[in-house]
Amino acid sequence: MSTKGDFRLGCDVGGTFTDFVLFDVTSGQIHIDKHLTTPADPSVGILTGLKGFSRVAEDHVARTRLVAHATTLVANAVIERKGAKTALLTTRGFRDVLELRRHVRVTTYELWSDPPKPLVPRELRLPIDERTYSDGSILRPVKRDEIQDAVQHMQAAGVEAIAVAFLHSYVNPENEREAGRLLAELAPEIAVTLSSDVLPQIKEYERTSTTVVNGYVKPLVRGYLKNLDDGLAAVGYTAPLRIMLSNGGLGSSEIAAEFPLRLIESGPVAGAIVGRQIAQALDIPELLSFDMGGTTAKACLIRDGAMPITDELEVARSKRFTKSSGFPVAVPAVNMIEIGAGGGSVATINTMGLVQVGPESAGADPGPICYGGGGVEPTVTDADLLLGYLNPDYFADGSMALNTEGSRSGMTKTLAGPRGQTEIEAAWTVHDVVNETMAGAVRMHVTERGGNPQLATLVAFGGAGPVHAYNLASKLRISRVMVPLRAGVLSALGLLVAPPAYDMVRTHKLPLTGFDAITIKAMMAEMAETITNLLDGLGAGGTLRFTYGIDVGYIGQSYQVTVPVDAAPDKDEIWRRFAEMYREKYGYFYDDVPAETVNLRVLGELVGGELELLELPSGESAEAVPAGRRRRSALARYTAPGPRVRSGCAPRPGRDQAASRPSG
Repeated sequence: MSTKGDFRLGCDVGGTFTDFVLFDVTSGQIHIDKHLTTPADPSVGILTGLKGFSRVAEDHVARTRLVAHATTLVANAVIERKGAKTALLTTRGFRDVLELRRHVRVTTYELWSDPPKPLVPRELRLPIDERTYSDGSILRPVKRDEIQDAVQHMQAAGVEAIAVAFLHSYVNPENEREAGRLLAELAPEIAVTLSSDVLPQIKEYERTSTTVVNGYVKPLVRGYLKNLDDGLAAVGYTAPLRIMLSNGGLGSSEIAAEFPLRLIESGPVAGAIVGRQIAQALDIPELLSFDMGGTTAKACLIRDGAMPITDELEVARSKRFTKSSGFPVAVPAVNMIEIGAGGGSVATINTMGLVQVGPESAGADPGPICYGGGGVEPTVTDADLLLGYLNPDYFADGSMALNTEGSRSGMTKTLAGPRGQTEIEAAWTVHDVVNETMAGAVRMHVTERGGNPQLATLVAFGGAGPVHAYNLASKLRISRVMVPLRAGVLSALGLLVAPPAYDMVRTHKLPLTGFDAITIKAMMAEMAETITNLLDGLGAGGTLRFTYGIDVGYIGQSYQVTVPVDAAPDKDEIWRRFAEMYREKYGYFYDDVPAETVNLRVLGELVGGELELLELPSGESAEAVPAGRRRRSALARYTAPGPRVRSGCAPRPGRDQAASRPSG
């Protein structure tokens, strides 16, 4: 039992399990735990799980200096359409922008394919007779009587959240802010989201969609965070609560409550952060982080030690991996792929008599058959148990005993019997199908980013990641697989590695020939000051570092490249870098076509105070460590690389079925 030192606590809420990591800052010891998630209110599962750390130190609550948290609540709420009843105030004539979308057919040759229904029905999309020109001048201001009429309509309909997205508010937010002031006065019980606060950026549809998603989940997230804050305070936690944002940085609970859409990738991204640290520490040029939990699998290609960042997210795709079938959310996030494949993925027989695995999941309630929680449909976990990949007496560190006979009975009844197989053959089919599904998705993710899976090192973690890593690597022809220590709770560990960070974007559309360095410098300085205020007090011992960028594209084109700049950007240097980056991305460049700036970007990070979980002596890489020499760290125990994993030699049922001890 620990007797001294401060603690840092990481808590990652997944669809099936909630993972906990308690890090002793003084001794470097890491204590871990897992508990089933409580879907109705995840805060209940968190508070229940934290009680287990009394075994570590009776006073661990008082000595905890940081509580870092990641959640899938936002993404799940949008996917399952369990958000608040939301209304949209918009400029007259733009009521149907959510349905018009980009006029892109989801599937080119499917003439009758329907896009996903908007989160706001048409009767709650209310036009306001206001207008701001593209230069920022106001033609018609907001009228109080129109807002009053809209409020009466919304209150009668039981609206819980309002999204406000007026035309050209990214240039001049005056009309939106006046509407927000009136809404706060007339309907203080309704949560309000302004597009000029969420995304002051050009592109009307993307801005409106992003604002609506933020409003849709705002009451839910506010309630959840309040319950969690109150629950932590009730048991004595005084440490600040930090929330993992989609960009890979930690933010305050206040930021999360006001801008919950920034949590859209909160859960998955923490594992990728640890993957980045492994890539940097071991000089791995291409690392594929693979996180397979109970509900989903996540993959992220990390090249040259850098996580890919995108602001072109889509959430709740109706056709799985098909672009334009979901809701665009234009916030910076780590570019990764989520696959509806996890330990809880349900196996069924489709209309063609073939085994189908997922995307439906048994989740935490009722869970796989072997959990004994009432599940009756066989899952991937049930298959892994029957194949000997899981030890029924030592699952989740021995905290759960698995029901092997229940898995066997369910597998026989649902799959083996109807298909004329033994339960082992049926289990292997489930195991192989889910691996094939994940391999296809991962292959697409890597190739879309210009990578080659065969050149990558696979780092597997999550409750089910190490179990499936070998066979997944075989299908992708990946020759090297790494399984870190504490793989089952690696995402929770990643929360303790992430620095506090926040980014902003603001449209400044101007031909490059008229580049105004003084104005742009002032705008970026203002954005940096806002970020400084938001991050104030979030880091201990860290230094605030800013990264600047400008989106540049040809005039008339809809797509740009983000050119890195310093705090005082130079026009000639921007043009040179734009030419270099454009040619690299598209293979050509037009010297005689005019370009323009579109968006300004600023990222602020508090660096220097985060943990280093894997350290090497200065100047040494993994390849330089003498053979047989082992190093200990919080993350891994390793030797210099020896013989690599052979492709195409996956264990077969009935042969290599040695029970494995699951990590975490």
